[in-house]
Amino acid sequence: MSNPQQLRYSKEHEWLSAAEDGASTVGITEHAANALGDVVYVQLPAVGDTVTAGESCGELESTKSVSDLYSPVTGEVTEINADVVDDPSLVNSAPFEGGWLFKVRVTGEPDDLLSADEYTAFTGN
Repeated sequence: MSNPQQLRYSKEHEWLSAAEDGASTVGITEHAANALGDVVYVQLPAVGDTVTAGESCGELESTKSVSDLYSPVTGEVTEINADVVDDPSLVNSAPFEGGWLFKVRVTGEPDDLLSADEYTAFTGN
C-alpha cells in the first residue's frame, strides 16, 4: 500500500490534498477502505455546510460496519463527489482518485496532520 506523498493525512484515516482553485479535496485512505471492507453507502456533508476539523461530517457504511467520516480540516464544503454517492465501491477501488469524497474551502487546519511517511508509520504499513 502506497500513500501519495503530496497528500496529508489525519489520524482518523482521511487524506487532504493541497488547495486547487481555493479548495482542498478530502477522501479516506486505502488503509481505511481496506479496514472497512466493501463500502455500500456513503453519506456526505452538503455543499455549503461548514465542517470542523476532527468532527464527524458523514458516514460510510460497509458490509462490515457503519463508520463516521471525520473532516481533517475546518471549512466550507464546495463540492461533493456525486459519483461516489452513486457508486460507493469507488471508495474501495480508487480511494486516492475517483473515490474522493468532498472538496472544502479550508478556513482552519489542525497542527497534527501527518505526512505520507508519518501516516505509513502510524498505520504500521
